Amino acid sequence: MSKFYCDSNCEIWFSRLDELGIECIRMPYTVNGEERFYDLGRNTDNRAFFADMRNKASVKTQALNEHDYIEYFEPTLRAGEDILYVHFSREMSSTFVGMEKAIDTLREKYPDRKITTVDTRNISMGSGMVTYFAAKMHNDGASDEEVAAFVRSFREKVQVYFTVDDLVYLKRGGRLSAVKAAIGTILNLKPIISTSKEGKLVNIVNAKGRKKALRMLLEYMESGKVDTSYPISIMNADSDADTALFIEMIREQYPQAEIWEQLVGPVVGCHCGPDTIGLIFVSKQD
Repeated sequence: MSKFYCDSNCEIWFSRLDELGIECIRMPYTVNGEERFYDLGRNTDNRAFFADMRNKASVKTQALNEHDYIEYFEPTLRAGEDILYVHFSREMSSTFVGMEKAIDTLREKYPDRKITTVDTRNISMGSGMVTYFAAKMHNDGASDEEVAAFVRSFREKVQVYFTVDDLVYLKRGGRLSAVKAAIGTILNLKPIISTSKEGKLVNIVNAKGRKKALRMLLEYMESGKVDTSYPISIMNADSDADTALFIEMIREQYPQAEIWEQLVGPVVGCHCGPDTIGLIFVSKQD
């Protein structure tokens, strides 16, 4: 028997997490030097966080260490249960150095217990979509090996595209040079960013203006042969008007689709900034 773990960078809203009954590793961030841990909206005011960003608060993320992971995992192992952890992309954080050290320590201490980790190779609801359906499979009685195999297959079908409104946050995070950020701001360019097969963020194209960026997101969706047996997820970094317009555009194309819409969390928000809009859907093919 195993206990299913995720992390808050999958951004599954806390009410859905409660329905699944799974454990969540809360990822850290700071606001003006105060350390906080994202709890998937249970007590965190995501809109207040983006208001702080607009008011020039100093925000950043950091990694968990070995001790942090041991504190999450050891009670489960001590109780005689195995662990299955479906996590966000290793390519996006150094936190997995601490995780691996913790797992090595715990495997030596609990040799009869099994710890399985599997990478969604994504973040935000790109990771969350995979995690959600993997957890449902686990709850239905699938083995850890079966769930891990599902994740490795299903992650190839989950597509993520998002557009940011202000390039300064990509510059601060080191994903865009100061020169490119300055030129992009002058030209009113809005990058469309996706995730690679390896789980890295990649700038795939630049749109001229916000409305064009939203139309391009929809075009990627149309070319992806959307599998509407799964939800379409829209992530909203405190940009309600544009998000409502974008959802209306999607409903015109896919009136039968279930749409999940929710706020971006602070950890992801540190890197993308206010007014980011994200699109996540499942394709019928890899």
